[in-house]
Amino acid sequence: MERVDVAVVGAGLAGLSCAYTLSKAGLDVLVVERGDYPGSKNVTGGRLYMNPVRRYLPDIWDDAPFERYVTKERLTMLSDDSSLTLEFRSNNYTQQPHHSYTLLRPIFDQWLAEKASKEGAAVVSKYKVDGLLREDGKIAGIRAEGEDIGADVVVAADGALSFIAEQAGLRSKQKPEHFAVGVKETVELSRKAIEDRFNLKGDEGTAQLYFGSVTRGLTGGGFLYTNRESISLGIVVGIGSLMVSSQQLESFELMEDFKKRPEVAVLIDGGETVEYSAHTIPEGGIKSMPKLYADGMLVVGDAAGLALNMGIIVRGMDLAIASGVMAAETIKEARKRDNYSSQSLASYETLLKESFVMKDLHTFRHVWKILNNARLFEKYPRLIGAMLADLMLIGSDSKPKFSSIVMRHVRKNLLNLSTLKDALGLLRI
Repeated sequence: MERVDVAVVGAGLAGLSCAYTLSKAGLDVLVVERGDYPGSKNVTGGRLYMNPVRRYLPDIWDDAPFERYVTKERLTMLSDDSSLTLEFRSNNYTQQPHHSYTLLRPIFDQWLAEKASKEGAAVVSKYKVDGLLREDGKIAGIRAEGEDIGADVVVAADGALSFIAEQAGLRSKQKPEHFAVGVKETVELSRKAIEDRFNLKGDEGTAQLYFGSVTRGLTGGGFLYTNRESISLGIVVGIGSLMVSSQQLESFELMEDFKKRPEVAVLIDGGETVEYSAHTIPEGGIKSMPKLYADGMLVVGDAAGLALNMGIIVRGMDLAIASGVMAAETIKEARKRDNYSSQSLASYETLLKESFVMKDLHTFRHVWKILNNARLFEKYPRLIGAMLADLMLIGSDSKPKFSSIVMRHVRKNLLNLSTLKDALGLLRI
C-alpha cells in the first residue's frame, strides 16, 4: 500500500495552505482534489482580508496573483422600486501593505497549488475519495479511485458538506439554516470600463454588498467585486429560507433578477459572462461547527464551518488559510512526538481558540440568528426608501419640515414591539 505522511482531501485554500506548510517542513504530503483543477469548484465572492493572515504564510504574498486592492466599500439597500448606497473610501486603504484584495479562485488556487508542489507536495486533481481507512479504530488513510493510501494524518478540507468529516463521525446531522447557497458569475469587462464605472485608478478596487428585496424576503444578499478585467457578481441565500419559503424560488432565479436591477445592470452592461457556478456555504457560525479532530484526522476551512457573516462584512478565505497553517503546525508537533492520537492533535483546537479565528467567531456568534429575519430584507428597506423619497421630493404644495416627515414614518412603521426587538438584537452584534 502506498503511504504518505499526510493526506489532504480538498485543494482549496485551507488544504493547500496546510500542504504548503507541511511540505516546506519536509513532510511527504498528498493533496487529492475531485475537481478538474484546484479552484475549479470554489465559488467565493473573491475577497481576501490580508491583516489576519499575513503572518501565517509570510513568504508567499509578494508574488500572489491578486486582482485589485480594495479602496472603496459600498453597501446598497434595495427595495422593490428604490435603493440607497453608502460608499466609504479611505486614503489608508491605498497604502501598502494593502488591507484586502480581490482575487479569482481558479487562478489563485492553482498558483497556491504550484507553490505547494514546488515544496514537494503531490497535488492530484480529478481524484475522488471514496472513504477512510482505519486501523485499530484509528483513521489511517484514505481510499480513492479503488486505491488505498496510508497516512499518519488525514486532513479534511473537502468543503461545507464535508463527506470525510461525516464519515469520521465528527459531524452530526446539520440544520438547513446553517448553510447557504452561493451563485456567482464572472463577467468580463475591459479594464477601462471597470475603472470608469467605479471611478478607480490603476489597480484600485471596489467591494460592494447588497441586501433587501434582492432576496425577496429570504435571508441573504448580493455581492460585487471588481477584478482587473472582470467583475465577480453573485448572490447568497439561506438554504433554510429557501426550504420554508412559500414562493418556490430557485437561487438562479434570484440571480437573474439581481442582474436586471438597474443598479446592477448598468455596471455589467456590455460584459460577457465567462464563468457561472454555485456552491454550498457554511453560515451557522461557531455553534454549528463539527468536532475538529480525531485519532489521525483534523478538519479545516469550510469543512470545519469556518466562515463568518458579520452583516456588512463576509469572511471565509482568511479563516481557511489560518486554519490550514495551524493544522500543519499541529501535525508537525505531533510528528516530533510520533503521536497522532486525538489527544495529541487536540492542540489544533487550542491554536484556533488563541487566534483571531475562534475569537471572531465567538464575538459574532449571534449574527446568523439576527440576519434570519425577513423584516431586514423587506420591511426596513421599503420603509427607508419611502422616507427618503418623501424627503427628496418637491411637490406642487409647500414642503413639510424634514423632522415632520421623518416622525410620520417613524410613528407609522417603527413604534412597535417587533422593531424594538430587532433593535435590541442588533446590539448583540
